[in-house]
This record gives sequence, C-alpha cells and structure tokens, in this order.
Amino acid sequence: MNLKNKIAVVTGASSGIGKAIAQALSQQECTVVLASRSTETLKEISQSLPHKSSVVTMDVSSTDSVSQAFKEIYTTYDHIDILVNSAGIMPLTYIKNRHLDEWLDTIDVNVKGVLRCIYEVLPAMKKQNKGHIINIASVDGKELYEGGAVYGASKAALIALSKALRMELSPEFNIRITAIEPGTVDTDLREDITDQELLEDKDYGGDEPKMDATAIAEAVVYAVQQPESVNVNELLLKPTGKS
Repeated sequence: MNLKNKIAVVTGASSGIGKAIAQALSQQECTVVLASRSTETLKEISQSLPHKSSVVTMDVSSTDSVSQAFKEIYTTYDHIDILVNSAGIMPLTYIKNRHLDEWLDTIDVNVKGVLRCIYEVLPAMKKQNKGHIINIASVDGKELYEGGAVYGASKAALIALSKALRMELSPEFNIRITAIEPGTVDTDLREDITDQELLEDKDYGGDEPKMDATAIAEAVVYAVQQPESVNVNELLLKPTGKS
C-alpha cells in the first residue's frame, strides 16, 4: 500500500521506538502527527522529518489530555488512517518489594493509555470503514520472568486486546489491528527502574544483545504497507542470538 499522505498518529513519539516509527513513516511520505508530553522535543523531531508532520501534546495517562489532543488533531485533519500506540513505561519491580504506584502507573500508561487512544479514533475509522491500529506490545507479554510481572501483564493485555479487536472491528468495519512484540531494544526504557534489589540482581547493560529501534519501525512500516485485504496479526522480533 502506498502510504503517501496517509495520516498517522504516533504516541510516545519523542524518543525510542516511537520516534523511530515516526521517522520511518515520514520517510514513506506519510503525514505524521507526533504525540507525547515532551512538546518541545517533538517540535525538534518534526522539523527534521522529510515529510509533512505536526505536533500535539498528549499524556496518555490522562483521559482529558488524550481527548483534547484528538480534538486538536481533528481540527487539522478530517480523518486518521493509522494509530500507533507506542507510548509506554517499564519500571520493572519484584512483587515482594511492593512498588504499588509504579505498578498502577504501568497499567495506566501501557494499557489504559492504549484504550484511551483507541476510543478516540474509533468513530472516524468506523465512519470511513477502514483504518489500522498498531499496538506496540512486547515479547515480555508472552515470556514472563521474575521482576517483570506487572510490565509483562500490561503487554500480555495488549496482545489479547489486539486479538479481540480484530475479531470485533475487522469483519464489520475493515479496521486492521497489529500487535508488534519486540524483544530487547536499545532505548532508555529501563531507566524507569527504581527497584534497587532488581537492579543489583540483573545486568541491563554490557553484552546483552539488543535491537535498534529502527528495526521495530521497519516492522510497523511492513505491516501498514500490506494490501488492505491483508492483516498482519502479530510480529515478534528478537535480537539475533536470543532464542
């Protein structure tokens, strides 16, 4: 599918995977709306993109913020072709250490944030009888480990949600749903971790195989470029060297 002038909203676009996705879509001449809390950073990124783009302030953990952001988007564009739910946090903790606020923040951003954005795009996508929703999940939603209970649960929720959305939205409204499930990516996501015991137990630097964020961005481009008759349900990517 030709992406020229398709309208794509990318959350979490100020850094990491979201930034790489915005850049990759822009290279395909997609009109990208960059969304995150870091408005000034978004403006800098927008100016560097090769194709038309715009910026909107959005905190996916706030229903009011998401609602206001999409109102702004719809005043500029009359439709949205692609929604990429990339905003996320990863404050890994051992359950025994009781980091309740971080657990709740993880669910609020990684799960509720996605639901808030889907809620906002559905009316337009239903009306136009097409659209594509990309949920950036994680291999951690399938392969759980000590310290990753809440984060893994949040990403497992996205994988399950994506499957159920396909069942409901694809046959009736021609809306495609894709779950992208990356393994370890070279981003600053793990800087959210405050559990000192976990940090002492696990080595998150050094020689651990990691993918560049551009690999995830190319997976998104692959999914959205398929013919409208093709839905890429899931893409699981891992660094070479990890089973």
